[in-house]
Amino acid sequence: MTENQEPVSEAAAQAAAEVWVVVGRLRRKLQSLLGDMDGGSDLSPAQASVLVRLDKAGPASASDLAAMEGVRPQSMAKTVISLEEAGLVERHPDPDDGRRQLVTLTESGLERRQDDREARRVWLARALDEHGTEEQVRAVITAMALLDEVAQA
Repeated sequence: MTENQEPVSEAAAQAAAEVWVVVGRLRRKLQSLLGDMDGGSDLSPAQASVLVRLDKAGPASASDLAAMEGVRPQSMAKTVISLEEAGLVERHPDPDDGRRQLVTLTESGLERRQDDREARRVWLARALDEHGTEEQVRAVITAMALLDEVAQA
């Protein structure tokens, strides 16, 4: 612990460690579910990540996507082409710079993202119902409110 850090309670330290582990596990589980839910996803993790990024951040150039994803521009170009061929994204001239093209989700790409998100939400709701009591599920709601408050601080 550095001098500038205030000591934390043992309970808070344990909670932080457990949240870290569980959030990581839950994130990996939710990411893996997509392939299980649709009989084997036809998207690679890189392709799925680009769809998520475009859905959250809006249109972006392939070079911007490459930088955000931490891959070479050539790799991103291949990913964008494959998504374009699948009808999930399209490219349009950048209104601010006609030399650049922006990648955007198509209607089909947006529907795919919404369907993926809904499938994961439904799975998690069912899993909470199956594994938890009403009291435990309400405790999760309370804990999420606290974590959201912490995340916004």
